[in-house]
Amino acid sequence: MSGRLIAFEGADASGKSTQARRLAGRLGLPLTFQFGATDIGGSIRRILLDPEHRELDDRAEALLVVADKAQHVAEIVGPALARDETIISDRFTASTLAYQGYGRGLDLVVLDDMMRFATHGVEPDLTVLLDVDLAVARERLGDQIDRIEGAGAEFHQRVRRGYLEMAAAAPNRWLVIDAGGTVQEVAGRVDVAVDGWLAQHQ
Repeated sequence: MSGRLIAFEGADASGKSTQARRLAGRLGLPLTFQFGATDIGGSIRRILLDPEHRELDDRAEALLVVADKAQHVAEIVGPALARDETIISDRFTASTLAYQGYGRGLDLVVLDDMMRFATHGVEPDLTVLLDVDLAVARERLGDQIDRIEGAGAEFHQRVRRGYLEMAAAAPNRWLVIDAGGTVQEVAGRVDVAVDGWLAQHQ
C-alpha cells in the first residue's frame, strides 16, 4: 500500500474515534488525530474545548483550529506521507469546514484557503464519514460535554448537513457509513466499505 491519508469524520459521539482506532489496528497503520496530537496542539485543544471560554470569538476559534492543523501536518502527517506511509487521522480538514464553516457560518472559501496554507495542500485520499442521528449522538454524549459539544442542536444540525454536502460533492473520495447500532455493527460496515475502496485504488 503506497502512502495515503485516510481521515475519519463525523459529529461528536458518532463513534469515529473508536472506528478509526479499530481500523488502524486491523490494518496495522499508525493513528493520529486532530486536534491536539502534538504538544502545541494539546495546548490549543485545551483552549478550544474549555466550557469556560464562552468569550472565544468564532474567527479566533477557526484560527486556533487551523494552527493545530499546521503543526499536526508539520510534525506527524507530512513526515509519514514523505516516508510513503499510509496514516489514519481522527479528523482532518473537513472538520473545519463542517464546524467552523457550516456550523459557525464562517466563509467556506476563506477557511479552505487557510487550511491549504496550513497543510501545504495535504488532503485526505479517503474520508470516512460516520453519520448518525443527532438524537442518538446526544444520548451517547451524556452530561459531560465540552464547549463545542455544547454549541446547541441547530449548530450540530448545520455541521451534519455540511458533512453530507461535502460527501455528496466528492463521492470517489468519501464513504458515508451509517453509524447507528453497536460498535461491532458499525465496524462491519466500515470494513466492507474501506476494503472495497482500497481494492479499487491499489
